[in-house]
This record gives sequence, structure tokens and C-alpha cells, in this order.
Amino acid sequence: MLESDDILDVCGLDCPMPLLKMKQRLNKMSAGGVLTVITTDKASVRDFSVFLRQAGHALLEQREDNAQYQFRIKKGQ
Repeated sequence: MLESDDILDVCGLDCPMPLLKMKQRLNKMSAGGVLTVITTDKASVRDFSVFLRQAGHALLEQREDNAQYQFRIKKGQ
């Protein structure tokens, strides 16, 4: 498992729910916090990338394993 301050498992949820749940969780975290998100939604690869870039968060790591996508995100300022 990826090292992080918090883990959000949104497996089984379809677009746009993984993105919305990730936004909600990031809003509750302090700047510099690291969140790992686990999802089965293929659209998350594109959606997360666009959102994180626009919102000023950093994608530290992205993995795909058995149709499961894991993202490690560092919250920006």
C-alpha cells in the first residue's frame, strides 16, 4: 500500500463520484497532507489528472493493478 495520511476507497463508484469524494476529502485535509485514493473507475485517470493540475495539488504516484487504480496525492496550499 502507498504511504499516506489518509486513504479513500471509492471502488465500485462510477464517474463523477470518485472525483467528488476525492475533492471532499482533500478539502478536509491540511496543506501538505497526502491522500491515497483507490478506485475502479477508468475515467478517474483522466479526471483526477485534470482536476489536480487545475486545483494546484500534486500527483505523487499513480498505479494500476487488476483494474484498480491507486493515486497518491499531496494537497497543495
